[in-house]
Formats: sequence, C-alpha cells, structure tokens
Amino acid sequence: MQNLFNVKDKVAIITGGCGILGRGMAEYLCEQGVKVVVLDRDAVAGDKLVAELTSKGHDALFLYTDVLNKEVLEQNSKDIKEKYGRIDILVNAAGGNMAGATIADDKTIFDLDVDAFRKVVDLNLFGTVLPTMVFAKVMAEQKQGSIINISSESAIRPLTRVVGYGASKAAVTNFTKYLATELATKFGEGLRVNAMAPGFFLTEQNRTLMTNPDGSLTARGHKIIAHTPFGRFGQPDELFGTLHWLSSEASKFVTGTMTVIDGGFDVYCI
Repeated sequence: MQNLFNVKDKVAIITGGCGILGRGMAEYLCEQGVKVVVLDRDAVAGDKLVAELTSKGHDALFLYTDVLNKEVLEQNSKDIKEKYGRIDILVNAAGGNMAGATIADDKTIFDLDVDAFRKVVDLNLFGTVLPTMVFAKVMAEQKQGSIINISSESAIRPLTRVVGYGASKAAVTNFTKYLATELATKFGEGLRVNAMAPGFFLTEQNRTLMTNPDGSLTARGHKIIAHTPFGRFGQPDELFGTLHWLSSEASKFVTGTMTVIDGGFDVYCI
C-alpha cells in the first residue's frame, strides 16, 4: 500500500530557516529524507545550520536571501533549480515583530509608531507574498507543489499589544485562502496552499514578553498559560506533524485551510 506520508527526495524551501521554528522544521524535514534549502539573511547562522545538517548525511543547502527583495529571491530560485531541478514545498516561515509596532499597557493606539507598523506588515505579509510569487511560479510550471504559510494565533484572536503583528498575520491567512483558489483554478489541483497557526511557542522574538530573565513568567506569560488548556507553551517539534501532513500526499485534497496548533488557547472558555 502506498505511504501517503512519504516525502523522501522532495525539495523544500524554508524562508526564515535560521529562526527557532524554521530551524526545527529544516532539521525535521531533513530527517524525513527531504532535500532542504534554508533561506535566511543571517549567513553565519545559515552556513552553520547547513554544515550541521550535511555532517549528518542530509542533503541541505543554505542561500542568503531577502524576502522583501524580488531580485534576490529570483536568483535564489535559479540557484535551487540548477542544483535540484524542482521545488516541491515552500514554507514561508520568515516573519517577526518589533517594539515600535506594539502598544504597551501604558500607551494607546495614538502612540503607535506607524513606520514600525509598516515594517512589520512588510516583513510578515510581503515577506510571504514575494517568495510565493517567485517560487510558486516553478510549482505552476511543474503543476505540483505545496505552499505552507506560517500564520499565528494573533490572526484568529486579536491580542493586546501586538497590533502590527496580528494585523499582518491576519492578512497572511486571508492571502492563503485567496491563493488556494487562484493557483488551483488556473494551474491545476496539484498546487495547494495552506497555513499553520502556531499558538505560543517561546522564540527569540517573544521570549522577553513571556518570561523574565530568571525564566519565570511575566504577567503576560501567566495570562497566556492561564488561557491555554494544556497549561504550557508549545515545543517546536509539536509543529512537525502538521508540517509533514501538509507537505505530503496525505493532504492532497486539502487547500485553503489553517491548522491551529495552540494547546487549546483558541477554544478556551470560561
């Protein structure tokens, strides 16, 4: 019987591949026999990660990129096609937040740094749209490919403080649904677009919001845990099952969806 979850020898691109979540995804897919291309703007971290992966016998490649620069992305695409000949999976994991696009408890919407807000929207939304425009073109030529966008819990439930991040991730979710129809109706059912919405996972970007220097929870961290039925933050490897499913033929009739991985935060009721 066919193994619907077999992803061996597929070629996957992970933007933001040197972040905590992106790195974990790269390592996991490599372990499943996927040829992984790590794209990131941190060349030192990228080279180190790929060196670690190849030392374990995995087929991995690092390329410097700028997800907001289409010319750089197009060169990445040429380099990937030259080495591997195809692109099967695109994980749009690049993204982030910045202090100016948040509103602290002692501030209001009128204190918002509009320039910072714009930068966060650019990074999360255009940092998904531009890589998709470049790499999905290869998939359209192949009539085959799976795009996995990384949305967020804040795209579902508006959260205090992170106004720029939440707005941009909500836009990523909407773009995911739009693109699912766009690609399938114009290029065939072999092209699928879905999103993963992680709940609260500790990363370098949110660690200071959730925890104190001694590792104890901040007031915000306590609120998050109190409204999470599982009573804890997520671990990176808890994203891998969904990643694998969406990367494989096991989800070949699934498109335009958003899978929430949050320990129950979104359904918490009082």
